[in-house]
Amino acid sequence: MPFEGVRNIVIWFLKPFRPQTKQYWRVVLLCFVAASTFWLLNALNKSYSTQTTYPVKFVYNDQQLVPIKPLPEEVQVNVTAKGWKLLRKALRLEVQPAEIFIRNQPRNNYLLGSALRPALVNAMDGLQLNFVVTDTLHFNFDAKSKRTVALQHDPQQRIAAEGYEIVGPVTFNPDSITFTGPSTIINSFPNPYLLRVPNTGLTAATKLEVPVMFASPELVSVSKNEVVATINIKGLVREERQLVPEMVNVPEGRSYTVRPQVILVRYQLFEDSVALLNRELFKAVVNFANYNRQDSTVTAELVQKPVGVRRITLEPQRLKVIPQQD
Repeated sequence: MPFEGVRNIVIWFLKPFRPQTKQYWRVVLLCFVAASTFWLLNALNKSYSTQTTYPVKFVYNDQQLVPIKPLPEEVQVNVTAKGWKLLRKALRLEVQPAEIFIRNQPRNNYLLGSALRPALVNAMDGLQLNFVVTDTLHFNFDAKSKRTVALQHDPQQRIAAEGYEIVGPVTFNPDSITFTGPSTIINSFPNPYLLRVPNTGLTAATKLEVPVMFASPELVSVSKNEVVATINIKGLVREERQLVPEMVNVPEGRSYTVRPQVILVRYQLFEDSVALLNRELFKAVVNFANYNRQDSTVTAELVQKPVGVRRITLEPQRLKVIPQQD
């Protein structure tokens, strides 16, 4: 009997869920919707206290100030309001953000939560502000300024191919650019401003578009994102010449010779200067003032050279000093 009683109870409970006509399920659905609607309307008409976020908006002169970091967009608050108002706020429907006015560059980069209360109260419609949960609102403004700098090619970058050389300086058009942005950033840029050309291994005169690269492009703007570089390049010729160095600052009363007695000068010059070069102008010395007693050597030095030679090397650089017997 106990089992039969339980069975009857289960059958009674499941009987409404047996397959019925479409009309039956339509009535059930309408009843469910009506009950849910009445429950929701009743709940939204009640007052609640809750912790939520509220949007804030910084108002400032963007011609004088610029934020270094993204500005906060909301604060945590505790409010009391009817459910309708809280729902509208959650859906961001006609929510007026609290305006925070920054009239001049602030001395402090923060606002206490208590200082936000007047702006929040003025902006809230239908919400009663109990207290501001956010303790401190941090921001960072800098003065907006402009700075014009000259352009110069980075001397550390080699752009000519092996056996070629740049003639004269690399010129840019325009020869200067203007940065606009936070003063602390643009004042840190060097003047002249160094640029590196995108192409290297050049063997002939050319013009190239050079991008202007700089730090913090999300905060700084520039008058020209690209400039045109004019580069004049000529081919080089390698030559070498033997020299007998002159001995200078030799100690009085002593006689010396050096080994080897001839040094080799290697150099390069432009192809169109080969016929004009006066090779007799090379002059080398060994200065006994720089005598190294540990290995009895002196350094060879080139003290005179003709105009137009470059990449000069001496071999050997150190010569052995040999005293002469009287």
